Amino acid sequence: MAPDTIRSQIRREIELIEPFDQLETKTQQNVLAWIDSDAQIFRLRKPADPPQHLIAYSVVIDDDYLLLVDHINAELWLPTGGHVDPGEHPRQTAIREVQEELQIDYRNNIEAPILLTTTETVGKTAGHTDVCLWYVLTADRSQPLKIDHGEFNSARWFHRDELPLHRTDSHMRRFTQKYYRG
Repeated sequence: MAPDTIRSQIRREIELIEPFDQLETKTQQNVLAWIDSDAQIFRLRKPADPPQHLIAYSVVIDDDYLLLVDHINAELWLPTGGHVDPGEHPRQTAIREVQEELQIDYRNNIEAPILLTTTETVGKTAGHTDVCLWYVLTADRSQPLKIDHGEFNSARWFHRDELPLHRTDSHMRRFTQKYYRG
């Protein structure tokens, strides 16, 4: 039996996602084929080498509230998150990014990703494709936030019915529909 590689671990992570709609079903099929190829899946150099690479969103949630950051480069309100480092599992990325960007010492387990998307980037680093695993991290919105002002203008908790959908990730509506369904 072949050793368990990070690529096979990421493949399993993607297989854990139950597609929400036809778009996510197609995205999952395409991303699994990409993972199975010899393509480089990790970003090696900023901003876009290779032009398609993995990222992990850490969607910080407290009940009906989501924490978004006003991202300087993307010029959008986004969940915290970032590029998956070579050899790193995306769940580790989700925890690392929330610690680096918000100074939250997150010690809880993270479940499988909620959503899988591919997005053409916008803003100051436009022009490449992010393959994004959306993870949910729970937190208390009353705790103080310390944001990385080199990356963000500000951070804010939004009620799920008041998200700035006109100025956020194009898949945010699908994320909230999938997460809060039922």
